[in-house]
Amino acid sequence: MRKSLKSALDALSTPLSSIFGSGFLIVIPILAGVVGVWSVAAMAGVCVLAYAVGGVIRYNIVHVEPLLQEGVGRPTRLLERGSDVALALAYVVSVSLYLHIFSSFVLGGLGLDTELYENAMTTGVILFITAIGITKGLKSLERMEEWALYLTILVIVAVVVAFARYDVAALKASGLILPKGTGLSAWRILTVVGGTLIVVQGFETSRYLGDVYDARTRVWSSRLAQIISTAVYISLVALALPAVHTLDGAYGDNSLIQLVGVVAAVLVIPLIVAAALSQFAAAVADTLAAVGSLEETTCRRLRVRWGYLLVGAGAIGLTWLATTYQIIAIASRAFAAYYLLQCLVAITVTQSWRRRVSLTVLAGILAFIVIFAVPAE
Repeated sequence: MRKSLKSALDALSTPLSSIFGSGFLIVIPILAGVVGVWSVAAMAGVCVLAYAVGGVIRYNIVHVEPLLQEGVGRPTRLLERGSDVALALAYVVSVSLYLHIFSSFVLGGLGLDTELYENAMTTGVILFITAIGITKGLKSLERMEEWALYLTILVIVAVVVAFARYDVAALKASGLILPKGTGLSAWRILTVVGGTLIVVQGFETSRYLGDVYDARTRVWSSRLAQIISTAVYISLVALALPAVHTLDGAYGDNSLIQLVGVVAAVLVIPLIVAAALSQFAAAVADTLAAVGSLEETTCRRLRVRWGYLLVGAGAIGLTWLATTYQIIAIASRAFAAYYLLQCLVAITVTQSWRRRVSLTVLAGILAFIVIFAVPAE
């Protein structure tokens, strides 16, 4: 019994840590700057979309994976191969994103957060991870993901409680001050909110744990991870909203530090430590995932060392070519492309016309994100 519980929790930790990877650090300033008082509704909409996509991933675990082993038609195989390539590229983007946020929070805590310093630190950490991967492999660092998740959950709970206490105190005093609407057009809001899909990305990792867990466990872990993260994200955004006015309209990628400093200054250092550890662990995990995907898509013709070099070079190039908010939008588009291909894979195997219609609608939404998503800045 104890062993099965430990196995289930281990299966849950992978998608949960990936979903919480960077989202809780950046989602509040992004949504506040785009939709203002409607941030909770926007967060709920993104979570609903993510849950629908998660349903596709879980459908493919149960119905597509057995067919891939037995042999399926050429369209399904090509779409599945294409989605593997898209996922590998998305992981390269996410490595750059995670370490951009790592640098932003570390340097922000030191009062040294400039674009040059952030890019330089991000590049240094990418070079470090690449060097370790080439010389020793990153398996020894994989365990960090579990500890990072524990610390992240503790900090998130503490931050949520701090925001709740701030809200109660404000309500008893002069009342809650909520941000106003931003006056942006509906098109601008849709394209920017679409570019935040990355904040709830990670539920798809359960799909690729087939060597360790059976289909039922992976479906369960993916679904529960999404339910937990949805509750946490909506609560976090709702409770943080009354403190957003303290930013005076300046929404940076590390603005959460300022917000936490207002509601509970004692949590600033734990927040920075949790941010640094979680982003580094997530970058290591996605580097491993990207290299593994590149190996599979090249039928293992690509050597692991060259895989680390390619991932590192791609992440460094993106670091110097784009800002954090731009990388968030690029990452959202990259993962939306992967999810879109997974929808098409499901369409090729399903026998239900109702499911085919719903998958087509979902694919259309994801195609919109791939084509039109833009950064918040």
